[in-house]
Amino acid sequence: MAISKPPSGTRGTRKPPGFVAKIFLPLAMRQHRRSGDRFRDFDVLYLTTRGAKSGEMRTVPVARFDDGRGGWFVVASANGAASHPGWYHNVAAHPDEVSVEFGGTTRRVTVEQLEGEERDQAWAGIVQKSPSFGAYPTKTDRQIPVLRLTPVS
Repeated sequence: MAISKPPSGTRGTRKPPGFVAKIFLPLAMRQHRRSGDRFRDFDVLYLTTRGAKSGEMRTVPVARFDDGRGGWFVVASANGAASHPGWYHNVAAHPDEVSVEFGGTTRRVTVEQLEGEERDQAWAGIVQKSPSFGAYPTKTDRQIPVLRLTPVS
């Protein structure tokens, strides 16, 4: 399924420099796994995508929220940054090459970008479960994408 990326914003929080993520990410993932795939007030999954430019496989931890249908919602918030997170660009470039891992199990998934009322309802549920997400839209003027990940049987 094709992903139609909304444009980046003109304002938002700053992303940390790339070298910080390279150092911090493996440490954070190890800590999340030790804590039962949790971080703060939400569950975490490890999203593996093919790099949009590099073509290399990349894995990042992202918050997961049950969609009530056996899949999960993930949010391309980047903490309210003006631009979308790198993993979102990767998903948009290679939506058929996405997998998730948590609880020691890896699953291939299909990706659906939510729009309109469906997105709004999912967003409301996400903010109810994890109120910290509610501040992200106030930090940026871009629309924050919400994706549904559904396991492939």
